[in-house]
Amino acid sequence: MAKDNVPFHSVIFPASLMATGENWTMVNTLDGIDWLQYEGTKFSKSRGTGVFGDQAVETGIPCDIFRCYLLLNRPETSDTNFTWDSLAQTNNNILLNNLGNFVLRALTFCKSSFGSRIEKMTLNAEDEHFIALVNGHLVSYFKNFDERMMSRAFECVFAISKNRKSIPAIQCSMVLTKGSDADKQRAGSVISVANNVAALLSVIISPFMPTMSKVLQEQLNMPEEKNLFTESFVPLLKPGHTIGTPFPLFSKMEEASVTSLKTKFSGQDSSSSAAAPVTDVESLQREIEKQGNKVRDLKSSKASPDVIKSEVAVLIELKKKLPAELQQKPSNGKNKPSAKPQAKAQPKVQNAPKAKVEITPEIAALQKQIEAQGLKVREQKGKGADKSIIDAEVKVLLDLKSKLPLELRHNRQERKEKRNNSSWT
Repeated sequence: MAKDNVPFHSVIFPASLMATGENWTMVNTLDGIDWLQYEGTKFSKSRGTGVFGDQAVETGIPCDIFRCYLLLNRPETSDTNFTWDSLAQTNNNILLNNLGNFVLRALTFCKSSFGSRIEKMTLNAEDEHFIALVNGHLVSYFKNFDERMMSRAFECVFAISKNRKSIPAIQCSMVLTKGSDADKQRAGSVISVANNVAALLSVIISPFMPTMSKVLQEQLNMPEEKNLFTESFVPLLKPGHTIGTPFPLFSKMEEASVTSLKTKFSGQDSSSSAAAPVTDVESLQREIEKQGNKVRDLKSSKASPDVIKSEVAVLIELKKKLPAELQQKPSNGKNKPSAKPQAKAQPKVQNAPKAKVEITPEIAALQKQIEAQGLKVREQKGKGADKSIIDAEVKVLLDLKSKLPLELRHNRQERKEKRNNSSWT
């Protein structure tokens, strides 16, 4: 339930029921969450800003892709932001390259080298260590589920499929199949364990991606009675079981498709907002400065090169809209004298606004959101979360920072530079 509805359903409505004196069922647990925004602004059906349920169907993107992205981006501790770029990153990096890659390799190799048959699994110390890591992620999965932290629970799924030991073990097994009988048995054991991990994944993704769960279980030829949640890893596919036909679960979202979707769901006032900066030069310059700060923040936080590239492209397009006489020309040494008057004017621009800064309740709340999101980013980095997940959280943080008044952003940057300089003294 969104945070604006929590007071009514947790206080006002229960109090009204109690006042009747009748024996009504009362709420005892309420899961409150923050807001999801669309590309840095509010969803609005009246203005056509954002994508809604009926429109999501028209995009041709499977509903489970939306479910995955929205659950990973669930605003559990602060407001989050829906963007088509981060949706594409989730699809391409987390689903296609992580979960989809692991499952396809395991099933394809089982089919090509072992006739689609699960072999006898004889575990060695390396296998037992791998299974212990899987069990550790399962513990976190159920713990976060119980605490209704769905985003963190979902992340545990991808931690299992991206285990550093899983893909190298499968690749090593491809070599072992060409060796001795003992090597072939070892390869069969590794691949059969990998297929059983795929079976486990098909179960634990079912609350989040029910359609993909069924598709994967069909590829595994997994009986319905095996669709069981277990507290630790249990081989659901026994030796002699025959899997079905494997095929890719996910497909890549191309950049052209993302650009088209951005345009389609930008809202009714998208054309007027695009034309306005051309006549309002000051507004355009503010937008350029805002976008420039965003690019610098992305670079300093070592964000994904693809994310930085897309934001730089936005900055370049904004600069192109400036009148020709205001567009900055590359310096060749001859233009240096003309830059001096601008340097003299800079102190006035920087000092004047500082006296006007007023910390309103809205700004104070935004600063708290920035602090909370910053802690979330550090937490994700500390526990070694997937880079694409960290990039998505960093993007949310940068979007929040961009909403601060320019003067406060400058102050934050100055404090950061002072800290960096003091560390060298």
